[in-house]
Amino acid sequence: MVKRGLAAACAMLCATFAGSALAQNSIPSPTLDAVRARGQLVCGINTGVAGFALPDSRGVWQGLDVEMCRGLAVAIFNDVSKVRFVPLSSSTRFTALGAGEVDVLFRTSTQTMLRDTTLGLRHVTTYFYDGHGFMVRAAAGVTHARDMNGATICLLQGTTNEQVTADYFRSINVPFQPVIFERGDQAQAALLAGRCDAYGTDASSLAAMRSTMPTPADWTVLPERFSKEPYSAYIRRGDDNWFDIVRWYTTAVIEAEEQGLTRANVEQMRTSSTNPNTRRLLGVTPELAQSIKLDPAWAFNVIRTVGNYGEIYNRTMGPDTPVGLPRGPNNIWTQGGLLYALPMR
Repeated sequence: MVKRGLAAACAMLCATFAGSALAQNSIPSPTLDAVRARGQLVCGINTGVAGFALPDSRGVWQGLDVEMCRGLAVAIFNDVSKVRFVPLSSSTRFTALGAGEVDVLFRTSTQTMLRDTTLGLRHVTTYFYDGHGFMVRAAAGVTHARDMNGATICLLQGTTNEQVTADYFRSINVPFQPVIFERGDQAQAALLAGRCDAYGTDASSLAAMRSTMPTPADWTVLPERFSKEPYSAYIRRGDDNWFDIVRWYTTAVIEAEEQGLTRANVEQMRTSSTNPNTRRLLGVTPELAQSIKLDPAWAFNVIRTVGNYGEIYNRTMGPDTPVGLPRGPNNIWTQGGLLYALPMR
């Protein structure tokens, strides 16, 4: 009787979990439904930062954030062209997302507590690790930020860099003069014109700006970092299925690198691999796709089209690009970095 009772309890528990999973999967996703009805993903990106989002000589957007947008379009439509890019300034990005002008932000946006709890938005999961720094003229002889007593510093409106800079100089009791701009190109022009002694922003953006200067060797990015700036995609609150899609899509491109799946080998691995994790990721077994309402081959299509995280990084801002940014913390955890894919099972 005890065994029969335990079996009955187990059956009821399993049925409860199964019912909960089915109920969760049946919850509508206003954002996904709108994207599918429109036939196009609308993605908010930067107005122009080399390595993240910058038009090339043909006017085609290129960069890490751009590729993350394209990959998400592939996950939904299996078509890399079904995405429209909306360049947004630091001060308008969250307002535009909240107003429904874009479906998602992949726009060098740091995850912070107040952004996550007060704007009606949610950050999703980290896809890039950065930190605040300063760039100065090499001829100025400045080697540490504390040497910039009374310096005029270019900053972007609506960024965490405004507060980080103010907090740092206040903490060491050194005065400085902020000069605030809406866009990075405006700050760059002011820096070149001598209106600012330094530019304060995330180190990756400093490296990107330096690479586009007329003479990059004239500029030095100081080695110190003054904050943690983990970038994430942002979405509107209240759409759990859309949150799941963006979160697990981002995780999938990192997981693909961990598993050694590339654009070159993913087709062969889909047919030959006996690894259960690989078979789940590539849709040979369909449970991952069913849980987020996508095609069973969604992750396979993404990897086949845009590649794994390392491939995306290396062709947009890696050492062989003009930006020339080493992987550093943006390497996977088995290679000494901070990127770590949550288990996809």
